[in-house]
Amino acid sequence: MVGSLNMDLFIETPHLPAPGETVLGRNFRRAPGGKGANQACAVARMGMPCSMVGAVGDDDAGTAMLASLAAAGVDVTSVARRQETASGTAMIILDVGGQNQIVVAGGANDTVTPQLIHESSASFRRSKAVIAQFEIPLPSVEATLRLARELGAMTVLNPAPFQPAAAELMPLCDWMVANESEASSLSGGSVHSVSDAEKVVRELRRRFKTTNVLVTLGANGVWTDSDRFIGHVPAFKTEPVDTVGAGDTFIGAFVTRMVERAGVRDAVQFACAAASLAVTRQGAQSSIPTRSEVEAFLERAPQ
Repeated sequence: MVGSLNMDLFIETPHLPAPGETVLGRNFRRAPGGKGANQACAVARMGMPCSMVGAVGDDDAGTAMLASLAAAGVDVTSVARRQETASGTAMIILDVGGQNQIVVAGGANDTVTPQLIHESSASFRRSKAVIAQFEIPLPSVEATLRLARELGAMTVLNPAPFQPAAAELMPLCDWMVANESEASSLSGGSVHSVSDAEKVVRELRRRFKTTNVLVTLGANGVWTDSDRFIGHVPAFKTEPVDTVGAGDTFIGAFVTRMVERAGVRDAVQFACAAASLAVTRQGAQSSIPTRSEVEAFLERAPQ
């Protein structure tokens, strides 16, 4: 796993604020997060060995984030400590329906360089899959995908937060996993439904034939277009409490099952179950279920 580590600061509000609006909040809390760290935690919770490559500050937040990942079973020996830079921070506002607004200050994540990527090549050599996102500098994302390709690992890109360069990196990706907004930006289309996702992904696959694409649609499930499976996988019905980290949970669970050589549809269904459990709990890493919880959920879910 190559990506960000952020300390998440949460505030709950009755509704998300409009521009210029002040809203009274409650239940302030902090918890380890960051897309890279969340996805690494999800892989580890699914029972798959995982190494994290990234950077944190030499501060209390950095220490707490490393401890949280290590407790989940993630190898953090390739996470650099930066002496003069604060750890990444994310301010997250949650409304009563579980929807969120997020602002991220990159901090030490902005110091993840291609040099650090290549210095961590031992972690890549041990990996069957490498996942990257856009919360670290773009040259480092490209270096990650190129090095993983050179060493024979499956490459997975989550283009979040979206950057236009995602299209340029697609030829380096075995899998692109995007949500509705990211898929819309990537394709130039508009994704609001399963049929919309089918159309934009068909166009993406026409342009980038070697990249398999997943579009996560929240409660509407996932549209998949791959060499081995094309179609819609429905979501499981749950009552959302907090959607933060659900997408990261999905990616970690999906990649775990793909490394285990599961069928694509089965891997997507498993990942949907993991994400469905995550939204019923608060927090990012704290909401990620264990492998046994996901398997138990699937056993009792309607078929």
